[in-house]
Amino acid sequence: MPRQVDHDSRRRQIARAVFDLISERGMDGATLRDAAARAGVSMGAVQRCFSTKEQMVAFVMEYMNQRITERVQAEIPDTADPATAMTTLEHTLAATLALDQPSLAEGRVWLAFTAQSAIDSALAAVQSEQYAGLAKLIAVLISAAQTHGHADPDLDAHQEAEALITLTDGLNIQLLLGRHTPDSARTALHHRLDALRSN
Repeated sequence: MPRQVDHDSRRRQIARAVFDLISERGMDGATLRDAAARAGVSMGAVQRCFSTKEQMVAFVMEYMNQRITERVQAEIPDTADPATAMTTLEHTLAATLALDQPSLAEGRVWLAFTAQSAIDSALAAVQSEQYAGLAKLIAVLISAAQTHGHADPDLDAHQEAEALITLTDGLNIQLLLGRHTPDSARTALHHRLDALRSN
């Protein structure tokens, strides 16, 4: 058991190092050798955890998704009215945006993963699964808002969930390019969600 715990801890240590490398240099900067140097471990330690770079990158994707999930969960209790599904939805979506330095780093890594996924079917499958989970959560929140009279009852929750993911993806690209500021991105998101509210 202790060896397994140590192994899991080492994988997370390497994942953090790879995440930082991708954020700073892109996918090309995340070689096994560079990951070992950044994590302060031997090449053998990295190879025992990940036999290929592809396995390593897939694990880092899961690590990043967990970081975002934890941030979403941490922000929801701070909402003015956490019982309101639309409030929870807005905070959930805002937590996926690159609005500060930690989330900007995540945004850069997400964009690198997205570009790589276009030519790597295994990576695309991992990313698609993460998007599917997010879409399901958003649809549940929209449906809950409809049930409690806070969102237009005629909305198709699943269709709106996909549209909101498309919006936040676009906002993230604009944030990374500097065309949107955190404040203007929040305003754009708030404006879109206002259109979903019941009259």
